[in-house]
Amino acid sequence: MTLQQLRYIIKIVECGSITEAAKQLFISQPSLSNAVKELETELGIEIFYRTTKGISLSIDGTEFLSYARQVIEQTELLEQRYLGKKPSKQLCSVSTQHYAFAVNAFVNLLKALDVDEYKFTLRETRTYEIIEDVKNLRSEIGIIYLSDFNKQVLNKLLKENHLIFNPLFEAAPHVFISSVHPLAKKKSVTLEDLDDFPFLAFEQGEYNSFYFSEEILSTAPHKKTIHVSDRATLFNLLIGLNGYTICTGVLNSDLNGENIISVPL
Repeated sequence: MTLQQLRYIIKIVECGSITEAAKQLFISQPSLSNAVKELETELGIEIFYRTTKGISLSIDGTEFLSYARQVIEQTELLEQRYLGKKPSKQLCSVSTQHYAFAVNAFVNLLKALDVDEYKFTLRETRTYEIIEDVKNLRSEIGIIYLSDFNKQVLNKLLKENHLIFNPLFEAAPHVFISSVHPLAKKKSVTLEDLDDFPFLAFEQGEYNSFYFSEEILSTAPHKKTIHVSDRATLFNLLIGLNGYTICTGVLNSDLNGENIISVPL
């Protein structure tokens, strides 16, 4: 086992695939695959599960990755102390549902950093993929929404993946609508008020069930529904179609402008 092999494993997890990791490491994919297989043979464990959809960390691989990162971090500290090497870039990765407040928190974090270099990642993605990212250590934390409706299913999934949910805050239902929406002047709205307007929601891929929905009151019936994959498209449709989405109500006008407003539901 070598430090280089440990770095290979870490890079593969960061990239999510052996092909992309090989590109970033400037080596051939067969060479990288062989290095991983040699390490697995030496240790007597399977670090990665390999399927037609790609790779994922095994249970043994997840444990091994935590030790590998500790070894590499300690190695870098030794090199900085005794070889005068420049500290590596500060790394951080966060996976989140499509929340404006998460972006705002990410901005504040970067502004508060006192480092010369960093390499951060903010992934707005689907609910199941957030859990997978944190399980596979692709992200340090994931931001998801729990409610009385979905918590039994999601808590079971978190437990199966050895993850812990820590609440950030409790949110009352609000809607995001355009500032020129016909209901924009109301102090609060009801589902009946919204019945004739398109409801916008984030699609969840193969896990597109109510339990994985990002929107509060996901089981409420809607006459018109549009599923989107990114927040920019959702905001454009809020404005262009007088649509609405049900959400936390947390919105930062400095980042999102004045065209979208939050109204209590």
